[in-house]
Amino acid sequence: MFILGTICCRGGSKGVKGKNIRPLKGVPLIAYTVKTGLQCNLLNDVIVSTDSEEIAHAAKTAGIKTIIQRPAELASDTASKWPVFIHAVEEYEKLTGVTVDYLVDMDVTVPLKTPTDIAGAIQTALDDNTADVVITGYEPERNPYFNMMEVAEDGFAHIVKQTEKPIVRRQDAPTVYSLTPAAYVVKKQALYNFSHWSRAKCKIYPIPRERAVDIDTEVDFNIVEFLINRQ
Repeated sequence: MFILGTICCRGGSKGVKGKNIRPLKGVPLIAYTVKTGLQCNLLNDVIVSTDSEEIAHAAKTAGIKTIIQRPAELASDTASKWPVFIHAVEEYEKLTGVTVDYLVDMDVTVPLKTPTDIAGAIQTALDDNTADVVITGYEPERNPYFNMMEVAEDGFAHIVKQTEKPIVRRQDAPTVYSLTPAAYVVKKQALYNFSHWSRAKCKIYPIPRERAVDIDTEVDFNIVEFLINRQ
């Protein structure tokens, strides 16, 4: 069983300029995920896939030995990560001669995740071989059965997930999860069997909200800085 950790990040970023290597408490953002991945004892190796020389340099400085050069067509704003995963796995197998069984992608934008979070998601996949994908998630402050609405074609808003009897207490609503890209554990064969992770058999591995913050805006970056300072 060979489990490959991947950190896939491109050079461009619109929400937070240069966020993948932006200093967070004096350390490039990518270094937090590199450290987490290298400390997870269920990962056989950790690599970085990128189109950026600056990101590659920061990753090597943080301890990454293998950099996968991502082609331009997989580094655009519209590129899906699924083909990026396939490219990373295939290039790694060519370089090393090993056969990868699982890919575990760890997003740089979730810097507060821990090795335990990553290991827990991996173990969930190993414990249930019928699962194609295990994704980290957390219980959100909004629930589509209770206090989330969508606007229909008639212009009126309706509860997203309507039930026969209206749910009047949040505690009575079914548990839902907001996904966080702390870890995507993907069975290698699923990369070829499905066009997207949402088509596969998925499981959720819950992690605490405070470790699940995904940096997509300046506000998110400020929240992470606050949480780190509080620690």
